[in-house]
Amino acid sequence: MSDWKTVDDFAKGIDGNRLPRSNALVGLTWTVRHDDGGEVTLTFTDESTVDWSSGDRKGTDHYEAVEGAPGIFFVERTFRDTPRQAEVVVAVLETHRTLTVQSTIAETKTDGVPQVSQQFRPGVLDTGDGVAPTGEAPAPTRDLIGWRALYRYSPNHLYEHVYLSSERYAWQCLVGEQHGHGDVDLATAYRVAENRYVFTFREFRIPVATTWLYDLDAMRTTGVFFGLNGEGQIRNAPGGAHIIPLGRVSYPEDQPV
Repeated sequence: MSDWKTVDDFAKGIDGNRLPRSNALVGLTWTVRHDDGGEVTLTFTDESTVDWSSGDRKGTDHYEAVEGAPGIFFVERTFRDTPRQAEVVVAVLETHRTLTVQSTIAETKTDGVPQVSQQFRPGVLDTGDGVAPTGEAPAPTRDLIGWRALYRYSPNHLYEHVYLSSERYAWQCLVGEQHGHGDVDLATAYRVAENRYVFTFREFRIPVATTWLYDLDAMRTTGVFFGLNGEGQIRNAPGGAHIIPLGRVSYPEDQPV
């Protein structure tokens, strides 16, 4: 489509139903230890500034924290020195478990490959209280396959999602700048707790990826779009939606990928 919308076009106001920013982390220090090795220490100096260190690297950068579900924080960081990278840590305080999603914008576009890639790093959280991790660890899940739902981000943003497999989902815009547009994109889902999921997707047509925390008890989402606008400038757009379930398809025998 020649009129395909960019992140600047569709993201304006898409945070209309987003939960508010939290200042609950101010003054705290977290250490996130990744299961695949390495760790990062985060000291939240105010509601938008975090000092961090990881190995021999350190910095002071911007963050935003939202309590996307009771006791589960969605913490997004951007980096002045590496602006084409962004990171979300979803931390479950009750279990001291974490999932870190690292998004990277490639310098050049490769046909047939989303320009924004994502890496998933389950881990554990040390808050300095001496409490050991418990409960289920974040892990890839097939729980969403076959589900269909509407996502109301604002009065001017309504989308439908259909979760096709463990690798892809379909979307269409019912109300908004992308009205009439839709696609099937790469997607990844992790379960982080009961009725709590991290869902991400990476678009083919435009350079954008997203990371979302789903609270299926409250039927709310908290997330962020990260990518490039039509002029090639980096954009980081917060969002949040109310979920309206439409139903679920059950596969009889042969399961999708």
